[in-house]
Amino acid sequence: MSRARVTDAVTFYAERGDRRHAVREVRSRRPDKFRWRNAVGRLTQEAGHMRGLERLRVEEPVREVVVDLSDTLLRREVVIDARRHNVDLDRGEVLPFHRMGDLRTYAYLAGADIALVQRYVALPEDFDAPVDTAGVVLVARAMANQHKRRAQRIWLELPDPDSGATPMLHHRYLGERARRDAEHAKRWTALTNTLLGDPTPR
Repeated sequence: MSRARVTDAVTFYAERGDRRHAVREVRSRRPDKFRWRNAVGRLTQEAGHMRGLERLRVEEPVREVVVDLSDTLLRREVVIDARRHNVDLDRGEVLPFHRMGDLRTYAYLAGADIALVQRYVALPEDFDAPVDTAGVVLVARAMANQHKRRAQRIWLELPDPDSGATPMLHHRYLGERARRDAEHAKRWTALTNTLLGDPTPR
């Protein structure tokens, strides 16, 4: 399978239950943000359904590769991808550390509703307790994308402002709704950027 794309090779071995060769493919290929990242995602998805020693044999070799990546952005995103499948590849080496008090402050400053995060991620009550950074980032990104898509869908339904047509009353309501969704998307994106120490929008 050395000539096959890494995604095809990992899928081939994973479907046959040969996880040892699937892991070997990931470890032997040059990391990139497209196929290699997807291949790792397939492996972590598999690992998320395993328990005990079986899981350890997949998770630990993958973790070693990810932690040693020189591409810090790729390393970060692979760790977040893995968290989607309840696999923790980060033991404090990759994502920034935040306490619950920090998260409450970040959410307040960004204007994000932390109660929405608590629906999907277990958050500690103690202000000094660490939070699941990857889990919170996943929720914040999902909320930002949801609001962004909703705003874009509404804007596509509105008449072209350059057409000269007089806007109807319901168009004004829809426009205001789209602007609110766009603002919420910005707030959740700001929270994500703060948690990751990323000053640029994502």
